[in-house]
Amino acid sequence: MSDPGPHIRVAAPEDEEALGRLDRATWSTLHAVKPRDQPPYQPFFTERFGPRDHLVAELGGRLVGYVRVGFPTPLDANAHVRQIQGLAVDESARGRGVGRLLLRAAVGEARRQGARRLTLRVLGHNTPARKLYEAEGFVVEGVLPEEFLLAGEYVDDVLMGRSLLP
Repeated sequence: MSDPGPHIRVAAPEDEEALGRLDRATWSTLHAVKPRDQPPYQPFFTERFGPRDHLVAELGGRLVGYVRVGFPTPLDANAHVRQIQGLAVDESARGRGVGRLLLRAAVGEARRQGARRLTLRVLGHNTPARKLYEAEGFVVEGVLPEEFLLAGEYVDDVLMGRSLLP
C-alpha cells in the first residue's frame, strides 16, 4: 500500500493538545524569539488565534504540522493583507513536502479570504525556511538588522511577502 502523503485541513478544537505538543517539540532558536515554554503550559488556541486561523497537516493519521494565518494588525487599512504567524513541522515528517504543502495551503486560504498580499517574518539565520519561502514566490521586502538577541547572537528579522493577485 502506498503512502498517500500529507493531508491538509483546517484545525479543529480537538487538535489543541496535539498542536501544543508539536509547538513545544519544534521549539528552536532557529525560528523562535520567545523563550521555551515551561509548565504549566498555556492553551495553544487563544482569543486572537483559534482553530479557524490554523491549517494542519496530517500524515498517517497523525498531526505533523501547522501554519497560522492571520491579520498582521487590527487596522482596516491593511485588512487586505494576511500574515503567516507560525509554521511548524514535526521532525519525523521533515523532507516529505509538509512545509511546502502548508505554505501553499496558506496562500490558497489567504486568497479565499480575499487577501491581496501574504507576508511573513523569518529570522535571518533560518536558511532552510528562507529557501522554502523564496521557492514559493516570497521575496525579501525588508531587513531589521540585529533585531533579536538569541542565545548570545544578534539575529536579523527578515520581512518577506508576495502578491496573491493573478
